[in-house]
Amino acid sequence: MQRTEKVLQLRGLQGRSVRIVREHYLRPDVPCRSALCQAACPRDGKLLSDDVTHYVVPDWKIVQDYLEILECPELKGIIFMQTACQAVQHQRGRRQYNRLRNLVKDARHDCILFANEFQQYCYLPRERGESMEKWQTRSIYNAAVWYYNHCLGQLPVVMVTEDEDAIREYGGETEGVFVISFKNYLDNFWPDLKAVHELCDSILQSRRERECESQENNGKEYPEHLPMEVLEAGIKSGRYILGVLNVNKHRAQMEAFVRLQGASGKETDLQSDILIHGTKARNRAIHGDVVAVELLLQHEWKGRTASLCENDTEEKAPGDTSSEPMPTGRVVGIIQKNWRDYVVTFPSKEESQSQGKNAQKILVTPWDYRIPKIRISTQQAEALQDCRVIVRIDSWDSTSVYPNGHFVRVLGRIGDLEGETAVILVENSISVAPFSEVQMCEMPSSTSENPWNVNPEEEPKRIDLRNTHLIFSIDPKGCEDVDDALSIRTLANGNLELGVHIADVTHFVAINSYTDIEARARATTHYLADRRYDMLPSILSADLCSLLSRVERYAVSVMWELDTKSYEILRVWYNRTIIQSSYKLVYEVAQGLLDGDLSVVDDILELKELDERTRQQKLEELVWAIGKLTDIARRVRAKRDSCGALELEGIEIRVQLDDKKNIHDLIPKQPLEVHETVAECMILANHWVAKMIWESFPHHALLRQHPPPRQEFFSELRECASAKGFSIDTRSNKALADSLSKADDPLDPTVNKLLRSMATQAMSNAQYFSTGSCPEEEFHHYGLALDKYTHFTSPIRRYADIVVHRLLMAATLKDTKVNVTANLFSSKDLEELCRHINNRNRAAQHAQKQSTELFQCMYFKDKVSERDERCTADGVIYSIRTNGVLVFVPRYGIKGAAYLKNKEGLVISCQSDGSCVWKPGSLQRFQNRITSTTVAGESVTLSLFDHITVKISVQSSRCHPDTIKLEIISNIPYRNTATELYQKNSQVLKADLVKEVTRSAEEAQLAQEKQNVEVIREEYQEYCQTKGVSLYQLLEEIRDLALLDVSAGNRA
Repeated sequence: MQRTEKVLQLRGLQGRSVRIVREHYLRPDVPCRSALCQAACPRDGKLLSDDVTHYVVPDWKIVQDYLEILECPELKGIIFMQTACQAVQHQRGRRQYNRLRNLVKDARHDCILFANEFQQYCYLPRERGESMEKWQTRSIYNAAVWYYNHCLGQLPVVMVTEDEDAIREYGGETEGVFVISFKNYLDNFWPDLKAVHELCDSILQSRRERECESQENNGKEYPEHLPMEVLEAGIKSGRYILGVLNVNKHRAQMEAFVRLQGASGKETDLQSDILIHGTKARNRAIHGDVVAVELLLQHEWKGRTASLCENDTEEKAPGDTSSEPMPTGRVVGIIQKNWRDYVVTFPSKEESQSQGKNAQKILVTPWDYRIPKIRISTQQAEALQDCRVIVRIDSWDSTSVYPNGHFVRVLGRIGDLEGETAVILVENSISVAPFSEVQMCEMPSSTSENPWNVNPEEEPKRIDLRNTHLIFSIDPKGCEDVDDALSIRTLANGNLELGVHIADVTHFVAINSYTDIEARARATTHYLADRRYDMLPSILSADLCSLLSRVERYAVSVMWELDTKSYEILRVWYNRTIIQSSYKLVYEVAQGLLDGDLSVVDDILELKELDERTRQQKLEELVWAIGKLTDIARRVRAKRDSCGALELEGIEIRVQLDDKKNIHDLIPKQPLEVHETVAECMILANHWVAKMIWESFPHHALLRQHPPPRQEFFSELRECASAKGFSIDTRSNKALADSLSKADDPLDPTVNKLLRSMATQAMSNAQYFSTGSCPEEEFHHYGLALDKYTHFTSPIRRYADIVVHRLLMAATLKDTKVNVTANLFSSKDLEELCRHINNRNRAAQHAQKQSTELFQCMYFKDKVSERDERCTADGVIYSIRTNGVLVFVPRYGIKGAAYLKNKEGLVISCQSDGSCVWKPGSLQRFQNRITSTTVAGESVTLSLFDHITVKISVQSSRCHPDTIKLEIISNIPYRNTATELYQKNSQVLKADLVKEVTRSAEEAQLAQEKQNVEVIREEYQEYCQTKGVSLYQLLEEIRDLALLDVSAGNRA
């Protein structure tokens, strides 16, 4: 190893140039990662293919500007030099650098990273007076020459650059190493890749337009951003505040908020978000950017708008119903740009203005309301008017009203199911490409002719439970990926033994294997309304790791010895096991057995082939086991309740689909006690595993925390409860749980349901973290009332659980001579992984919510709301605005805005029969009610928790997603069989009540089945990676996640 020095020229906080000298170590054995290598370089990991005609080395500028082209799988043999990658990291930010890192790791792309700056014969020190750009280009060229010679000239090496001086200087310097422009490279080496050439032309055109614009337009539309060193010094001193920009999608032109992130608070001492009012104050920052904000003087502060606007729905924001001034600021600089792919729509023929036959500057409208219009140059505007397309932002200069970008590719036609589903995936940065061949090669073989079996060499390493334990699973109908199974038995000493058995995914997914890297990138299985995209290949998720009945499977088991009377835990152990599940039960059958309803026995396939005597004996054992598990779950839940565990409410409905996946109805989901039984067992396992891995690895265990909510988020909950005479104490989780239990209206069960839903909306986000990154007092899970918690029970669909399994197995082997910590993450790496998983989980939840909303709109879109009874429903007012109310529709689980003043300025007026008409008048808003008064003196008052009749329709948008529209048609509750049952006295048991609502809703649906419904094309199935199921089944399948996180919507 050779020691040298690397000189860095950095700029100090006061703007002075600082010269820093660092030690730099070089060695001759840096692996080249080429399959052509004959120099004994290490060949582990990803190798560059030898089945290509040449290798290509992109310059640093090419990597920055054309990364999306280099991501095309058709381009092969790409060598990314370390110098180019570091330039991307320093100049383009974390998002593009992470894209580059993921590209290099992706086994589906033939590219590698070569650490040229650590290779003894590649490294070139920067010469005195040499610009950084020239040094980077010279270093990359020198590395390309070394690589060509290292591979003994077996393949030519092509360096691509936009630097014309480099092309002239190096073009003919070394035989076998060519230096050409990127456009020339594509034209000569890849002439048939039409999509790549179109994308390249789009990027080049965008660059030319920006250069011309910067020369022609000297007028400033926005202030210049402050230099980075000034921003850093200001943030450190407290003058500027660091945070993430969040644009209000309902008022995207006017309102954005910056959530504090690392502000010192020395002078401001802020406890709330900062309002950024108007696009000028936003100063070219885009939703998601990390920005530096300067507070305005207090007399310039503004308040949040309290009126409804298009698509207004419930939000988690303090003071939503108040217009009191709040801290207000302006963006003075962008610390990190978090730009991504954006789905846009071209203007219609009427909106677009032709600028001749040449390329046109077109303003395209993003699907996401929070993103400003983007100006692109394209000749395809007319042809793409009816399509959803992807664009990327290139720049946003201070002289431009809008950001500049370029066209990438077409997604699909507007309104087409596949196109709209693709929009949801792209908008949430979800990649659903099929698993690669190299990943599938890592999978074990299992066919009908040669099924997978337990390996005899593995048996001695595991505890065999196949013949000693009654093990069974309880899952939704149609569930394929069975993560967990349960067992309960009486021990010889009279105590009970409770077991939670989880699929041993880590046996099949080796750490840092291609499958592991892909699962880590996906982080979670993605559930949409009509399909799912798996985190793991289906041979694992639906077969070898799925704990199906009557087959032997590897598992990781947590076993407790319990006192037979008090159910107190006496002992716990963890181990790898071999199990054979006896029954694969669905929730409804398990609930039937728990209730003593033996009519469900016919649905238990495993009992059908037995003789009557054996069948009866097996049934008695199963009924006892389910009953005993439920008793234990009740006791465990009661113990958590005493510590402040919360029972919150989410909006859960069942989407009824026919055999062709056409949507028939939206029905309230039926809660069952057996749901809670399974959930409590999973929570218990997660809690004990969390304690185990933390005790063994206190500085790098992966746990899950749920911070206490910010008190200002509870303001609307407290105000709504006070309207009914209830007092909500939010000082602790125990106080909140107790006061919610007391806030029960015996005449209207919807009141408590809505209050719990508001409490859910106020919750902070539960998130994964590394125990080395925060103090122990912050480990607490607020909603579950547990001091330590993690996710262990769903490794098939959550990567966090895979990490926890590895930690648990390392903890159980810690006392042996086996080196178990070598493959574990360091605290820093684990912290970065947790950030990634948290981001991917949020994206998955957003995508699921948007997919559900898409199907809700599809259900109502084909119906004539004036004539179809299904479009009329009972609604409950849960929030008051200055020009309308927010309404919850229990029948369909919909929340939305209902206006009391229309666009013409008319206000709602109610006739003697309760029907509503529009008349001239005015509105007056109070804290818990709103009054509409006509010019003739007629008035009507609507109060919180009033039941009204609403008409449901769909508000279509060409550029944005369709939304549900609610219109008040009567101030009298809507009466039909379903709503009358729903509003029965709360003395009726909750489960029985929902059963009656569900049954009556299904009857109403059958009466209307002759109505035409939107036909969903069957071709969608080719996009599914595994067999799709209905949304009801998918929501049932992930119910555990909602229960474990005590969250709703996007708060899991």
